[in-house]
Amino acid sequence: MNKTHFLLFFSYLILTACNQKAEVTSVIKNPKKEITAETYSKDEIEGTYNADGCDLSLIISKIKNDYQYVFKTNVRTLKGKATYSKNSSGEEYITLEGIQWDEYEGDISNENNSTSQKELEIPIGIYALYTRDTLTIQNYGNAMNSYTKISECGLKYIQLTKSNSKK
Repeated sequence: MNKTHFLLFFSYLILTACNQKAEVTSVIKNPKKEITAETYSKDEIEGTYNADGCDLSLIISKIKNDYQYVFKTNVRTLKGKATYSKNSSGEEYITLEGIQWDEYEGDISNENNSTSQKELEIPIGIYALYTRDTLTIQNYGNAMNSYTKISECGLKYIQLTKSNSKK
C-alpha cells in the first residue's frame, strides 16, 4: 500500500508542477507582445541622437508632413530631408538625403572595367537602421567595396542613441 500511495502522491506532484509551468509560460508571453516594432510609431523618430565614441549628433524633427535633420560633427553642420522607410522584412530605416559620402572607391570588380576612379560617382545619402531609440550607420566598407561615409568618425558602425529629453 505504501507504494500505491507514493505513486499517487508522486503523480499528483508531477501534474500540479506541469499545470503551474503552463501558467508561468502564459505570463511570460504577455510582455513580449507589448515590445514589438508595431508599438513604436515612426513619429517617435523625432529627437536628438548622439553617437557613442564620436563627436557626432543628429537632430530629427517633423515639419508639416516631412522629416528634417541637422547633422553635426566637429568639422561640419549639414541640414536636409530625412526619409523614413520600412523594408519587406519589417526593418526600419532613416535616410539622410543630400549627404555625400567622404570616400568611395567602388566595388573591386570595377578595377578591370574601363571606368577610371575619376569617373566613379560618389554616392549621396546615408541610411541608418532604426531600432527603437537607436540609429546604426555602417560607416565604412572593406577591401572588396571600399568607402567611408563620415570620415570624422573612425568607427565601422556608428550608433546614435536618442536622448531621453523631450523637446
